[in-house]
Amino acid sequence: MVEPVGNHYVIARPVYSENAFNEEHEKLHRYHKTFWDHLKHYFSCSPQRVKKIALNLFPVISWLPAYRFREWVLSDIVSGINTGLVAVLQGLAFALLVNVPPSYGLYAAFFPVLVYFIFGTSRHISVGPFPVLSLMVGGVVTRLVPDDSIGNGNSTNISAINDERVMVAASVTFLSGIVQLLLGIFRFGFIVIYLSQSLISGFTTAAAIHVLVSQLKFMFQLPVPGFNKPFGIIYTLESIFSQITETNVADLVTSLVVLLIVFVVKEMNDRYKEKLPTPIPIELLVTVLAALVSHFVNFEEKFNVAVVGKLEEGFQTPVAPDVGILQNCIGDGISIAIVGFAVAFSVAKVYSIKHDYPLDGNQELIAFGLGNIVGGSFKGFASSTALSRSGVQESTGGKTQIAGIISSVIVLVVILAIGFLLAPLQKSVLASLALGNLKGMLMQFKEVGILWRKDKYDCVIWVVTFLSAVFLGLDIGLATAVAFQLLTVVIRSQIPSCTVLANVGRSNIYRNRKDYTDIYEPEGVKIFRCSSPIFFANIEFFREKLITAVGFNPLRVLRKRNKALRKIRKMLKKGELRVTPKGLVCMANPMYESDEELDNNKIEELDQPTIMTDLPIRINWSTDLPPGITVPQVNIHSIILDFSSVSFLDFSAMTVLRKTLKEFVRLNIDVYIAGAHGGLLDKLERSAFFDEEIKPSMFFLTIHDAVLHILLKKDIASSPKLKLSEEKGRSNDNVIIPRNRQRSSECTVRLWLWPSSPRKCSPESCSWECLGQITKAFSSLSSCVSPGQKASRELIDGI
Repeated sequence: MVEPVGNHYVIARPVYSENAFNEEHEKLHRYHKTFWDHLKHYFSCSPQRVKKIALNLFPVISWLPAYRFREWVLSDIVSGINTGLVAVLQGLAFALLVNVPPSYGLYAAFFPVLVYFIFGTSRHISVGPFPVLSLMVGGVVTRLVPDDSIGNGNSTNISAINDERVMVAASVTFLSGIVQLLLGIFRFGFIVIYLSQSLISGFTTAAAIHVLVSQLKFMFQLPVPGFNKPFGIIYTLESIFSQITETNVADLVTSLVVLLIVFVVKEMNDRYKEKLPTPIPIELLVTVLAALVSHFVNFEEKFNVAVVGKLEEGFQTPVAPDVGILQNCIGDGISIAIVGFAVAFSVAKVYSIKHDYPLDGNQELIAFGLGNIVGGSFKGFASSTALSRSGVQESTGGKTQIAGIISSVIVLVVILAIGFLLAPLQKSVLASLALGNLKGMLMQFKEVGILWRKDKYDCVIWVVTFLSAVFLGLDIGLATAVAFQLLTVVIRSQIPSCTVLANVGRSNIYRNRKDYTDIYEPEGVKIFRCSSPIFFANIEFFREKLITAVGFNPLRVLRKRNKALRKIRKMLKKGELRVTPKGLVCMANPMYESDEELDNNKIEELDQPTIMTDLPIRINWSTDLPPGITVPQVNIHSIILDFSSVSFLDFSAMTVLRKTLKEFVRLNIDVYIAGAHGGLLDKLERSAFFDEEIKPSMFFLTIHDAVLHILLKKDIASSPKLKLSEEKGRSNDNVIIPRNRQRSSECTVRLWLWPSSPRKCSPESCSWECLGQITKAFSSLSSCVSPGQKASRELIDGI
């Protein structure tokens, strides 16, 4: 029962062990589904399940009929036009990262949008090329079709090489789509949890550095080969600076001017976004102006600049992926699939929280997988979502993926009708546009200082991810980063936080004894907390910390006691010891044994419980022993293990824990476990953890229940009257409340089971003193107890 008293609350209830609580409140034994049960349910079939699967697989069926045409259509059209213009330019620019002709970037900006409209669950992200994925695909293209295969550089050979590179990009995109589709079908959407925010941030920042370096060859117009191998970025920079004197000044000046304009206007868009009705489409304006200037000034002939050239009109014939290429890029396909999904899901989650609608990770995997399969079949490359493009779609008023369809129409118009207008556009301009979209990723360097102040582990993960991805490459770097991140988790759980607790404020609150001054520690009781799961990697650490907390090694003490009993029996048999009223008296000169002698005996026998039934006297290990016999002193009688933070125990940990608990029990030390959750108890029962020494009765609901049980047990053992009262089944409640449930300030008594201030005393005097306090408290309460409260009066009279 709980009653508020001002800003306090008073609880009156019995002291509960787990078994007592479960019996009194009739705990239900629920059936927990097995893996086969879940598998049967997954493959079961019913009309309701078919409908649910159809709605989940085709989310468009759910939201399209509820589309608010009059309220949303204008916003979606405006948003779609703006997003489509950005998608066209980013598709052309990011194609340079893939090392394929720019026109193929338009396919990557068109087909995935149509697929995502049908299968996607996010209403605001813009699907299409993403610089990190484009760079990862470009790494595969460069590795399988290197630049030195171009040979003499004639147009026929260059065309054949481009076709081969397009095929490689399409094949690896198809493979990544298959991986994403399979992960979605088998419900592996949770895989994104293994890519922490720190890891994603460090990885995308490293990818931005790779994008920056890869675009330098277009800005300087230098023939730089691709180096898709560890430390390839260093080789690329070495190649660029070794040819720096051959820079095309016209391309360099153009790219710097475009880059400056884009950065300035984007900064203005961010600063005045609340005042501007729509962001200034600077990429579109710069592209149109640069194409016009290049066309009328004839930059290609006068300054020998590299231009986009004639774009492919219409669509390519769908092709099947090359099996040989698939075999050589399985690892790349998996990494591209995971990174693409992780980035897209992170962005989609931000918008789903902001606009309050659900997001299905498994369905997102299916949507992106099908989008990449279709895009790869039409010779596009891998798609995800670009942060800047999604920001444009959401900030310009986009409500649903209708905006995505409008943007794909804009891309379609460019593919079919006006693509030829972009032929004179310089590639250095596209490179500058690609770099202009990296500001957000490059600004993530600021997170290093923030992470260092908040969580040093996350900061180290960020730095290791960044360095490994920069110097080892994006594919190897990602694998290294994930492995290192999991290693930090193992390290943190392998070295858990273990503390000794004490009572704070004379209440039911227990905290680290080192953090407070107003603490109370019951004499002879140690309360030990482990704030981590306990498993094979940290169970020995747990055991060592527990031994340090109690101040002795229980196994060593147990062996010493058995060794002492063996010697006492031998001395009694020889007559060297005699039993007197004062105890054992040595009749001969003592013989001291070394520690090495302990190890020369049978260890198995020394690990067994101490048996004194055959001795004429019971040995009190806390008193003086006969000369020549030394046993370490044990000054505790109870240990409480706080398992409230222990989420699981594996079998190896159970074995060591069971052995450790038995060592304490065999020293006549009571061990209690508090706060363990129900699933842990069920697992211990199934694993045959309990026996005659380790019993389920050692488990208590809370630390305070265990402490009160220990104090009451010690008081009962030292007080005949309390023992008699307990045998009669009297109440253990530490607060008495009248039956009318009315509490007044005159009748309220707070009953503490320990003195108001810690003091040292013997167990006998302490228990009788506490008994006196209890009797005095009940006597003062007797005037407030109504005659009808028979049980309360009997308890007072019994005391």
